[in-house]
Amino acid sequence: MKQTEQAKKITKVAASLFAKKGYNGVGVAEIGAASGFGRGTLYHHIESKEDLLHEIASQYISDLVQSGHKIARQYPDPIQRLNALSRHLMVVISRSLAEIIVCFREVQSLTGSRHHNVMCMHAEYQEIWSRTIEEGVEQNVFRAVDKIAVKGLLGMYFYSCLWLKPDGFQSPEDIGDVFSDLVIRSLSRRPGE
Repeated sequence: MKQTEQAKKITKVAASLFAKKGYNGVGVAEIGAASGFGRGTLYHHIESKEDLLHEIASQYISDLVQSGHKIARQYPDPIQRLNALSRHLMVVISRSLAEIIVCFREVQSLTGSRHHNVMCMHAEYQEIWSRTIEEGVEQNVFRAVDKIAVKGLLGMYFYSCLWLKPDGFQSPEDIGDVFSDLVIRSLSRRPGE
């Protein structure tokens, strides 16, 4: 999908509609009307409704993967890296609430390579966290945990899309710090381990 300003507007409007009404509850005509574009202009910017869903589901995770790799290079210390990953994830969730809700509710509506692409990016992002924990284990600061624990930890973050208020009392960074402290404490080696 071409990322012109019009395409970005269409994607944002569609994400909001899909988050409120569900992917199957929204038609292309409604997306066009809500974004202020006619059908012809809309199809100039999107190939299909599923293409739009793919764009919505992949935008934020693509950012997380790219930034996650950058954070991994920037912070060789696993504790500092977990804190940076935590803060960044909460900022992305805060600014992408509708997109994240849509992805987690509607990702199964994607087919073929689109579904595969989004799931691969999620796996790559999870691997960034897993590798950080593994490096902490190698450095004797973290205890080893099952891979499913990483899914659970990330689930804690992603579930926040249901209650997070971007303009709330605590900033996304503050919430990231609270979660990071919880994660680091849960992973820290205990005396005698």
